Amino acid sequence: MGKTMSATTHFLTPLNLAVMGIYLLGLLVIGLLLARRQQSFEDFSLGGRRLPWLLVAMSMYASVTSAMTFLGLPGLGYQGNISLIIVSIMSPLIAPVLIFGFYPLYRRLGLTTSYEYIAGRFGPHARIAVATLFLLARLGWLGTVIYAPALALSTVTGLPLSVTILLMGLVATGYTVLGGLTAVVWTDAIQFLIMIVGAVWVAVSLLNNVPGGFDAIRAQATVGGGLAPGDWAFEPTVMNALAVACAYYFLLMQDYGVDQVTVQRLLAVKTNRGVTRAILFNATTDFLIIGLLLFIGLGLAAFAAATPNAIPADLAPERVLPWFIVTRLPPGLSGLVITAVIAAAMSSMDSGINSMATVVLHDLVRPNQPRWDSARQGVRQARALTLLLGLLSTGLAFGVARIGGIIKAFYTFMGYFSAPVLALFLLGLLTRRARFGGWLIGAACALFISLHLQRTGQLHEIYLFPLGVLLTGSIGYLASLLMPQRRPPTHPLSAEHDSDHR
Repeated sequence: MGKTMSATTHFLTPLNLAVMGIYLLGLLVIGLLLARRQQSFEDFSLGGRRLPWLLVAMSMYASVTSAMTFLGLPGLGYQGNISLIIVSIMSPLIAPVLIFGFYPLYRRLGLTTSYEYIAGRFGPHARIAVATLFLLARLGWLGTVIYAPALALSTVTGLPLSVTILLMGLVATGYTVLGGLTAVVWTDAIQFLIMIVGAVWVAVSLLNNVPGGFDAIRAQATVGGGLAPGDWAFEPTVMNALAVACAYYFLLMQDYGVDQVTVQRLLAVKTNRGVTRAILFNATTDFLIIGLLLFIGLGLAAFAAATPNAIPADLAPERVLPWFIVTRLPPGLSGLVITAVIAAAMSSMDSGINSMATVVLHDLVRPNQPRWDSARQGVRQARALTLLLGLLSTGLAFGVARIGGIIKAFYTFMGYFSAPVLALFLLGLLTRRARFGGWLIGAACALFISLHLQRTGQLHEIYLFPLGVLLTGSIGYLASLLMPQRRPPTHPLSAEHDSDHR
């Protein structure tokens, strides 16, 4: 208790509270300033398709890099596991697939959501299926995105858990309801800069506080015993370099090529050249920031080794970083860096609820209802739905339980809900023989096999996503070959899609 109170005393200073208060108020002001620009559903969901590529790139990175990443990667590094450094290599490798594969097609078709492509390729029922899977994955993900950093902040700052959840959930919902995607992009860009400054400052502080500096911190990479990047042995129950390379080749394709959170931003960029620049910006940033966050984790481990009993022994790995920030950085600065953790959570939440509202209205509601009487009616519906989804996500954060850690939770949600979606996109892009019915069979088989392997302890959760994609795709394709070959669904996008495959 004494250590927790000490952290609380360090954090609850007028300067720290003022820094956080000004930041949160500033986000709401941005939402208010941009509210009048939302004149149509396209303005609200795509920023009128005229957003600058650099703002979109920063928003895209901030959205994908949630507080789960901001806390989870240092937590892994703290335990000596830096295998996720491989992600920084996989990200540039996947960029050509996005630049020359997914986005030329999306932008040529003038899509609003990526799932609109599925409607043209496989029919309306397939569109409903993948849109629903996206919503389930994002709702579960958002609950954890808010809960995990809220719990960590509550532990080290002494603020009640309900307060930390509400701060992130309600403020993010507020400015997203007001300003739509434009507000999300502008606030995410600010949050991106705060995250970068905060991470760099913590790294410099660790270099100054750890005896031996850089060499002592780098030496911590061997502590994990076989979990260093050089370990390429296939061990199905261990997250090592091979596991990360296999998983993130598909995860990054899903995150940047299929998932509406990212697709929506890149469809809002003015030009195709801007899309390319945004993708390359993210690949470069991945290369730098993932390494920086893992280095911070190693630095925290070196600090703990050099100063015994300095870090509470019962502190969960993902809570070590906020504890260090609160207790080792001066007032004002610690408030700013803790705000970076809040920013990481809010940048993921605002993007999530904005994208979910767009998918619900565009993919589930509008195909079955008459067109809106006016452009403003579309904005009103989008705002009401965004508010509802924001409140629901905040409520889920109160009830969500960690699934053995925030990194494990992420891989579990992605493996069960998002892997089948990527498999259907790949089937649509790579072959004309695939059918929606075959995909359903493949997805069901993949889910059954994955659940069995995970529950019996035969598979680390990082393998759930690539396994789900490969099983769904291969079984789905074989099942499709056994089905009667019917004419493709009639849809405005079908003819354009077929021309791309000739």
